[in-house]
Amino acid sequence: MPSEPQEDLFAHRLGNALTEAGDHFETDRHALVVAGEARGRRLRYRRRAALVGGVAGIALVGVGSALLLPADDADGRASVAADSSTPSPSADGQLPGDTVVRALEEMLPKGTYSRQQGAGTSTGSPYASLVYDDGKGGALVSVSLGKVEAGGEAAEQLTTCPDKALVAYDACTTSKVPDGTLMIYQGYEYPDRRVETKHWYASLVTPYGHHVMVNEWNAEAEKDAPLTRDQPPLSPGQLKSIATKDFWMIAIDAAARNAPADKSPDTSDASTDRPAAPTGTDVQKTLAALLPKDTEVVSQGGEGEYGYVVADDGSGRSLVEINVQPDMRDVADQLFGADAEVLGDGTKVAVRQGPGEKGGEGVVMWTVDTIRTDGRRVVVSAFNSGAQHTAATRDTPALTIAELREIALSPQWVQPMGR
Repeated sequence: MPSEPQEDLFAHRLGNALTEAGDHFETDRHALVVAGEARGRRLRYRRRAALVGGVAGIALVGVGSALLLPADDADGRASVAADSSTPSPSADGQLPGDTVVRALEEMLPKGTYSRQQGAGTSTGSPYASLVYDDGKGGALVSVSLGKVEAGGEAAEQLTTCPDKALVAYDACTTSKVPDGTLMIYQGYEYPDRRVETKHWYASLVTPYGHHVMVNEWNAEAEKDAPLTRDQPPLSPGQLKSIATKDFWMIAIDAAARNAPADKSPDTSDASTDRPAAPTGTDVQKTLAALLPKDTEVVSQGGEGEYGYVVADDGSGRSLVEINVQPDMRDVADQLFGADAEVLGDGTKVAVRQGPGEKGGEGVVMWTVDTIRTDGRRVVVSAFNSGAQHTAATRDTPALTIAELREIALSPQWVQPMGR
């Protein structure tokens, strides 16, 4: 298997995305959709702040606001009222963890709650989780909040449905909403579906870089818990309603004030011969260009050092994956044993042929793994199916070992890509 190929360019996207974190949105396109709402949103927050008595200290675009009550007004937005039951921020303008949990409870349909956990905005990474039971079985429901670069790669990955060549799921939609871009995903906790635990979620990214992810399962835990119901409790429409509540934007901005300041990486001891890391779509574009001329590219994707194409040579679809890692010298001995071939320029080559790793019936994986003397590793694999998790559609991959070897050893990987 290529080194850490994206088992789920997606289920793990949240972790990656919240720390940097996932991949390719065009700022101008996004701005065209939402620019008309920016001023209106600021005015709405000002009005809400006035209604609740001018609570200070929670800044959203420089404006104070308050928590939302669960009732929805005519346009589907949660309404605000000066009510003694409305949770309040602490004196320093932050929202404690139990407040974030309570907000999630108020947004859910009528039911019971247990096993509540949460973190407040002072941690810099607010979240809430609980077991929710609408009378049809307990289910884990959670919300995670964070910031991403508006218009950046992470923003796009968080709102782009994955290619079914890589991820098995039942449904996925991406749409524009007043708050930005929203993806509703209905899939599984395990991409190979070895257990039928369903994982559905809504992922919202606003033009200001707020990221809200509302998750639900048809069990009381993400993994290793018995199924309690056939489907998670919240419909796609309910996921959307919760994800787009303004309270989450307020909490994210409060948390952002506590996030550590970005620091430039220390490059004082960086090796001058360290190869540059690949970026953006360079890897997938280069891979597509290196395929045999009679091979059609049906789909392609990837991020950073990882890329893939689904190729068809006329005999059926074949997934081809590649990783281009800039410097793996520290683990070269673990990756390439004494039986590895060593070329005249010092490049090491290893070939592996075996079964696929994601449960597709009859799927085989052919791999050529290479590492150059500067540590740049290029590992490319091909499969006899358009997706690892689906049954084989042909006897062998569309690319031979010789063709995989030619791709992995191409000089294009040791010069600036995408040119």
